[in-house]
Amino acid sequence: METIYRKDIKEGLKVSIVLKEDQRTGELTEGYVKDILTKSPKHPHGIKVRLETGEVGRVKKILG
Repeated sequence: METIYRKDIKEGLKVSIVLKEDQRTGELTEGYVKDILTKSPKHPHGIKVRLETGEVGRVKKILG
């Protein structure tokens, strides 16, 4: 899987994330970024974000 960098993620961007409770299954949740929670430029498990729905997870795909 390609590395996603913090600089590539902006508020309002549509992404697929994996929620903490879905880490074992890898089930993805789609939504729009409200806040970027990871401060470092990259993270081995993905940049952590909060979606507009309030769900928190790590970005696995940028959808546009």
